[in-house]
Amino acid sequence: MELAYYSDYAVRLVNTEEPARGKDALTSVEAVRDLFGANQSAARRAADADVTRFRSVRARLRSVFEAADGGDETLAVDLLNSLLLEFPVSPQISGHDFRDDDGRPLWHMHLADHPSNATAGYAAIAAMGLAFHLTEFGVDRLGLCEASPCRNAYLDTSTNRSRRYCSDRCATRANVAAYRARKRLEADRPESESTGRAEDSTQPATASGERLSEPRGR
Repeated sequence: MELAYYSDYAVRLVNTEEPARGKDALTSVEAVRDLFGANQSAARRAADADVTRFRSVRARLRSVFEAADGGDETLAVDLLNSLLLEFPVSPQISGHDFRDDDGRPLWHMHLADHPSNATAGYAAIAAMGLAFHLTEFGVDRLGLCEASPCRNAYLDTSTNRSRRYCSDRCATRANVAAYRARKRLEADRPESESTGRAEDSTQPATASGERLSEPRGR
């Protein structure tokens, strides 16, 4: 079932807040509606009260990522199960308007929510999507960016489970900072310790592991 796609709902909501920076983008009904993306029929259900409700669900979803990132697999599952129980969905077969060469619908699984408000609908889809991602790929695929102070949530889809940052931008920033810190440390060492020592060939890398060239102008 290709329902792990819906896990992006959880990531989008969690990343509307940057706690370490004191930033919160979820401050209006318009911000809530933007989270629904192309699902405008669901977005139109949003009301002023959903801003507070969305923030509550966001905190609970972040707790799932924090537990997973900290290696507490059981806690991550328990927290996610509590969301699934509170915000249930009904899987349905859908074909939309897409047709194959024979004129038949392209059937696929779809999560149908029957919410009392916009928050309940969004939370149901986000929790179910995250649950499918967790069970399909593993709890260690849920992470929080290591580039302080970012801590954005991400879903690791790398082949070797090596992702540590939410984006290449954060990976570059963190690795360039580490590279420069090493260079400063080497510069501060007595000449007798550094003489004859091979140049450190380790270069900053992107989130996917690609090496970057040495920063220029240094």
